[in-house]
Amino acid sequence: NKFESLSKVSFMTSRMKLLKYLDMSNNLLSHDAADVQCRWAESLTELDLSSNQLTDAVFECLPVNIETLDLQNNQITSVSKGMAELKSLKELNLASNRLADLPGCSGFMSLEFLNIEMNSILTPSADFFQSCPRVRELQAGHNPFKCSCELQDFIRLERQSGGKLFGWPAAYMCEYPEDLRGTQLKDFHLTKLACNTTLLLVTALLLTLVLVAAVAFLCIYLDVPWYVRMTWQWTQTKRRAWHSHPEEQEMVLQFHAFISYSERDSLWVKNELIPNLEKGEGCVQLCQHERNFIPGKSIMENIIDCIEKSYKSIFVLSPNFVQSEWCHYELYFAHHKFFSENSNSLILILLEPIPPYIIPVRYHKLKALMAKRTYLEWPKERSKHALFWANLRAAISINLP
Repeated sequence: NKFESLSKVSFMTSRMKLLKYLDMSNNLLSHDAADVQCRWAESLTELDLSSNQLTDAVFECLPVNIETLDLQNNQITSVSKGMAELKSLKELNLASNRLADLPGCSGFMSLEFLNIEMNSILTPSADFFQSCPRVRELQAGHNPFKCSCELQDFIRLERQSGGKLFGWPAAYMCEYPEDLRGTQLKDFHLTKLACNTTLLLVTALLLTLVLVAAVAFLCIYLDVPWYVRMTWQWTQTKRRAWHSHPEEQEMVLQFHAFISYSERDSLWVKNELIPNLEKGEGCVQLCQHERNFIPGKSIMENIIDCIEKSYKSIFVLSPNFVQSEWCHYELYFAHHKFFSENSNSLILILLEPIPPYIIPVRYHKLKALMAKRTYLEWPKERSKHALFWANLRAAISINLP
């Protein structure tokens, strides 16, 4: 038919003393909260209002003694919390409406069957059976479920309900996100870590702390700050030199070799190395910090300047060398030149054996050089000295301009 006012229908039934079942489906019924109060027959226990134009206000106009209520295919978006209590209501059909969540049972504590299929429920509340203890069957399938962490609780609800979800699992499928569309809820799983924000943050924080601690330990163990500082000084020195004397960038070699040694080994350098290399035919021009460093320049600039003006760099290795900070600088810059120019400019002289355990971690370049490159070992026997000097001269051999 074409009934339009639900309140008028209620008044039409008010004098029907024995009316128990009323079917008003497929009409044009609606109800406004401003309408007059409804008055239904007290004997009415079953009411069919499906396929009408009813909204949320319908819950303000229902028979108080109703037991079975069909509101399928209307325009209901939520169950009003301010509705009158329907203490006798056992069956409620809300299928094909616009509900976004499962309704609570505060208004109908006797509810046993609820149909809420084909609504707009993305993430149903997981506490439904706690708030509706008497419900024996819930039909909630064919909704556009959003498979996310919030849905995990509802999936667990099915296991705890003991088969109260009607149509499980076929009628319960993911609609969102796109990559999970068509997946049954029973096959959707996420880890506790992915769904527990606190646990995820704590885990991420712990991993970050462990990573930072590991990086800090490696930096300290490998002396990374020292190398960063040295690289910075190298670049700054080169930049200053470029801006100060751009015409001198094409620097001519002035020395055969730069000598790097510990002050504690200076007697051997002054009494043995320098006299034997700088005397006689084909004498070698050596660069020594005591006589060739330019006053007024920083030590770093002098070291870099001398290494760049020398064809070779001779390192007098001993336990004393390993303990010298300045020797480490000189080794670092000479090693930097060796790789940047791809030259064969390093000569290692082992003055005294160096036990591996006394070499600091940051001298890993020295360890690598001693492992890969041939070094000359200073012989204790005087008869072998001549061969040592001949080999050293041959290693330095170059004609300076």
